[in-house]
Amino acid sequence: MDRLDAARAEVALVLDVREPGEFASGHVPGAANLPLERVAAEAHRFAGRPVCVICRSGQRSLHSAPLNRAGAQAVSVAGGTRDRLASGRAVTTG
Repeated sequence: MDRLDAARAEVALVLDVREPGEFASGHVPGAANLPLERVAAEAHRFAGRPVCVICRSGQRSLHSAPLNRAGAQAVSVAGGTRDRLASGRAVTTG
């Protein structure tokens, strides 16, 4: 079990902040998609919830501060889906 899988076992949500086309090309199984540009406006939806925020490389997911300001317990997944693929872990398309 890798760190992301371990984190998913303890968190309610994996939130992918890439654009819909990027998300459709391959994402963590079970992840929800909310493009980074919409995170601030919808951050209130995640108040009180633990959230793993992921993107392709871990750069966009670092900008998850609006989630924490809204009361979520958001953490960025270092390396993103790029590192997940490189390690041979599964992604879902569509």
